[in-house]
Amino acid sequence: MPGAPSFRNTLSAGDRNTLALAFFFAALDQSANLANLIVVIDDPVSSLDDHRSLTTVQEMRRLMQRTAQVVVLSHNKPFLCALWEGADTTLRAALEFVREGDGSSIRAWDVTRDMVTEHDRRHALLRGYIESAGNNSREVAESLRPVLEAFVRVAFPQYYPPGSLLGPFRGLCKQRVGTPREILSQTDINELRDLTEYANRFHHDTNTTWQSQHINDAQLLDFVRRTLAFATR
Repeated sequence: MPGAPSFRNTLSAGDRNTLALAFFFAALDQSANLANLIVVIDDPVSSLDDHRSLTTVQEMRRLMQRTAQVVVLSHNKPFLCALWEGADTTLRAALEFVREGDGSSIRAWDVTRDMVTEHDRRHALLRGYIESAGNNSREVAESLRPVLEAFVRVAFPQYYPPGSLLGPFRGLCKQRVGTPREILSQTDINELRDLTEYANRFHHDTNTTWQSQHINDAQLLDFVRRTLAFATR
């Protein structure tokens, strides 16, 4: 009846997709020939929230153990990476479509490369600079502040939520020094201030000439070492 409550007008897109996927998994469970089936699933986490995406990954891992083969198609790389991590390393394979002229081709996909986060990449960049200075000193200098921000966000999420700045965070830390609610010692606050002051020279938010700021290799090396020491405690 037009206007009456239905799946189409009552459920959200995420709810509809979740329900459809649940029906699909339930139908597979009823198959007497499940062990011989090749199951193809196209973009199963479209419109799903993080919890439902994780549940879908877990359910599909179980499905892999019960069927002849599972083929998963998706644009969502984090989802595919999570699925890849839990798959049997001797049986899994990953392919990707890449643009080639006016068409496209299929090639092997290096999943491990795409599992490296930007934070991991910056850490590796700083460590590499310590081992051997190259021609990427400006990128190294620009990575200092993001590394500090990422560390503080993970180490002190209740005091440094997304969108926070290091300056106000240091101010809060300073207020609590010597109290039962101390966050950082005065020594650590001083070090964070010095590191931030240097890193800000190479950040567009704090220096309009950040791209042309002179870089002294010995000075940068010192701050790279100190930043890693502070952010890997």
